[in-house]
Amino acid sequence: MPILTVSNLQKHYGYIQALKGVSFSVPEGSVFGILGPNGSGKTTLLGIVSDILRATSGSYQLFDQHPVPQHRKQIGTLLETPNFYHYLNAEQNLRIVASIKGRGMQDIDRVLKMVNLDQRKMHRFNTYSLGMKQRLAIASCLLGDPQVLIFDEPTNGLDPVGIMEIRELIKKLHKEGKTIIMASHLLDEVEKVCSHVAILQKGELRVHGHVNEILVTDDIVEVSAADPVQLHAVLQHYPGILDIQQREQTLELFFPNNTANMEAINKYCFTNGIVLNHLRLHKKSLERKFFELTQAN
Repeated sequence: MPILTVSNLQKHYGYIQALKGVSFSVPEGSVFGILGPNGSGKTTLLGIVSDILRATSGSYQLFDQHPVPQHRKQIGTLLETPNFYHYLNAEQNLRIVASIKGRGMQDIDRVLKMVNLDQRKMHRFNTYSLGMKQRLAIASCLLGDPQVLIFDEPTNGLDPVGIMEIRELIKKLHKEGKTIIMASHLLDEVEKVCSHVAILQKGELRVHGHVNEILVTDDIVEVSAADPVQLHAVLQHYPGILDIQQREQTLELFFPNNTANMEAINKYCFTNGIVLNHLRLHKKSLERKFFELTQAN
């Protein structure tokens, strides 16, 4: 059963189209990343499915049903850092959140331990690092034990230690059976924690599916020879090449993932009168793959 299904969602702000007919579904038990550059429509999309914004057109379903208020109790949402009271400690702040939600008062000790703040629960909020403040914000989402968690840029503004802490927490929550939907503009973040991804660019859905299918990296073979023109002409007929690109003094040969045969390439060139003076295999960087998916047409 899909946890979330969005169908042809569109959102206009005057002449600006923030979302342009976006459709995808989020499998139960997944960590689903909504990935895209700043301004791509990620926050608008999360605002709509969190019932904060109203779509111009299109629809969405929660738990394979038309959204109803009861569904909201099964979803913990963090679209921006809550306005915690700086002079109160973690436990006091969570008591206020639980009171506002009308649930989760009995969960406070459990969620503080889950986000590794149980030893600091009596310390005032203004003594916390940014990472600790973000973990407390996630703890507030966990009150009432929701099945689904929605996070918007959960590591934004954090230092490397804070980013690592949030990543490990997301992995921990996933292992406990939560479905997590998170927006991010950081490819590395999605690669490390997400099982599925939807990539947005200027409000358009460019691609969606399992991370290993979307961000699969090609083999790239760098070659060079004394006569680069002849080398290029010979390699145009080599079987299995997806593309050939000139990079300064070398050629880059693109092959599907895990299909490049270095020995065969070297032998092919030698048989055709080319002696290679450079031959190296590397992978297309995920950053480069992401750029290709999100660059403007």
